[in-house]
Amino acid sequence: MGLDIKSVLIVDGVGQNCAKILTSHGIPNVTKAKITSDELLKEIGNHDGLVVRSASQVTKEVLNAGTKLKLVARAGAGVDNIDVAAAGKKGIAVINAPGANALSASEFTCGLMLALARHIAPAATDFKNGQWMRAKYTGTELHGKTLGVIGLGRVGRQVATRMNAFGMMVIGVDPFLSAAQCEEFNTTKVQLDELWPIADYITLHTPLVEKTKNLINAEVLRKCKKGVKIINVGRGGLINEQDLLDGLNSGLVSGAALDVFEREPPIDPVTLLIVQHSAVLCTPHLGASTEEAQIRVGEEIAEQIVNLVKPGTFATPIAEITRILRK
Repeated sequence: MGLDIKSVLIVDGVGQNCAKILTSHGIPNVTKAKITSDELLKEIGNHDGLVVRSASQVTKEVLNAGTKLKLVARAGAGVDNIDVAAAGKKGIAVINAPGANALSASEFTCGLMLALARHIAPAATDFKNGQWMRAKYTGTELHGKTLGVIGLGRVGRQVATRMNAFGMMVIGVDPFLSAAQCEEFNTTKVQLDELWPIADYITLHTPLVEKTKNLINAEVLRKCKKGVKIINVGRGGLINEQDLLDGLNSGLVSGAALDVFEREPPIDPVTLLIVQHSAVLCTPHLGASTEEAQIRVGEEIAEQIVNLVKPGTFATPIAEITRILRK
C-alpha cells in the first residue's frame, strides 16, 4: 500500500518536469513557482503533499496548517528549511533528492576555489572599469596546496576528485567513511583537529545540524594555518559570521568564497560587512543553479513521490527518508 496523495503543491520554481511526471502517473498537482509565507499558510491545507526547494520555510506553523499533509519533499540535498522534528511528530514523511545537484555544487565549489586563488572577480571588475592592474592581482597556484574537505558525501567526494586533478593534496573528515574508502578517491582521512593546522583551503560539505552549527568559529580559526582560505557552498550557519569577519580583518583568514549565509538574502550588518570585504567572493546561493541540476532535482523528487504512492513504479529506490535528527 502506498501513500494516499490526492494533491501535491509544488513551489519555489521546481522544474516543470516534476509536475509532468506526477501528472503522468495520475497524481494531481498545483504549481506556484513563487509563494509568500502567508500564501503558503492559506494554500497548504488543500494538499496532501508539498514540494519545496530552499526558498520556502516549512515551519511548525505551516505543518499545522497542512491538516491533510502526509509528505514534504525537498527538491535538493538539505532539509534545514523544514522542521523535521515537528513533521515527525505529526507523522508527515520528509524526503529529499540528495544526489541530483551534487555535480553542479561540486563544480561550483571548484570554480570558487580557482576564482579565490587567482582574484578573478575583482580583477575582471577593475578591468571593466578601465584599470589594468596585473601586479595587484598576483595570485597563487592550487597545485601543491592542501585542501581540507569537511564532509565527504556526494558533493565533497566529487570536489576531492576534481581538485586532486589540480595537484592538490586532499585530506578529509567524515565519520561515515573509513580511511580505505577515502583512499579510493585519493583522499587521506583525518580528524578535525588534525585538519585545521595543515589545510591551506577548507571547503564545507556537511549538513547543518546541532553539532555542525558554527563549526568554523574563533577557536577553530586560531588553530588554522595563518592565511587559510575558506569555501562554503554547503549550508549557511556552518560558519560563525562574526568570527569569520574578525578572522578576515586580523589576517588569520586570507580569503573566503561564500555561496550560502545564515540568513538569505543577507540583511544582518555583520553579514553585509563580510559580503563587502575585499578578501571575500560572494554569490547568491548558486551552487545548484544549473539547467541540468534543475531538471534532475525535479525528476528525482517526482520519481520518489510516485514510488511512495505507487511502490515499485521506478527502478530508482527512494534516495533518503530523512529521520528526526534531534529532539
